[in-house]
Amino acid sequence: MNPERSEEPIPAPEPDGRPIGRRVFLGTLGLGALGVAAAPALQRGLEDFLGGVADKDPTGLTGLLPNGGGFRYYSVAASVPHRTAADYRLTIDGLVDRPRGYSLADLRALPQTRVVRDVQCVTGWRVPGTPFQGVRLSHLLDAAGVRPSAKALRFTCFDGTYTESLTLEQARRPDVLVALRMQDEDIGHDHGGPVRLYVAPMYFYKSAKWLSGITVTDRVRPGYWEDLGYDVDAWVGRSNGRSDDPTS
Repeated sequence: MNPERSEEPIPAPEPDGRPIGRRVFLGTLGLGALGVAAAPALQRGLEDFLGGVADKDPTGLTGLLPNGGGFRYYSVAASVPHRTAADYRLTIDGLVDRPRGYSLADLRALPQTRVVRDVQCVTGWRVPGTPFQGVRLSHLLDAAGVRPSAKALRFTCFDGTYTESLTLEQARRPDVLVALRMQDEDIGHDHGGPVRLYVAPMYFYKSAKWLSGITVTDRVRPGYWEDLGYDVDAWVGRSNGRSDDPTS
């Protein structure tokens, strides 16, 4: 999802005619090898470094490398603002009786659910046993008072570009979270923090980063990747022509 990287898949960038120096190429591959071999603290440093480099990488090579946690960085927006505990806001509106906004402190004060599943990207890579923790989306929907005419949800993100969708039935699953923590740490900006969606049984492009809005709608409105041909119902192993093992 953008120069601030996303775990969701993106087609390789079109070549812009600029040559890639041999030193740059070999150095980039060397960093990838270092991430595999290094201790956890050094891996986190590498992850932060790759996150910063991806912003300024015209080649797209950094998007091919795993960071210390096994994730890949991809981009779909020109830039992503940072949000802190002081200025983060999640709004819930649309076909609800009680629209409202949540601060990060509000979300942290709600009952938390921890889910541990494999993360599966539709491009093929998988990160096994990844813990996510946050508020069940169903809890927020119940608090908002979903109207009888509601059928689906549309998610928007503060990168200004990415959108996603779920049916109301999918959104009410117990393994669909408004996530505040990932790998037992607060979700950092590079991984879509401070708050992201986590849809455990679906390919990772459904787990929208930098979540800022949830709108309850009367029908499914395809998200960013669905508009480009990805399946709206993105069950792992049963969509997008793939047969990966289910994640939950």
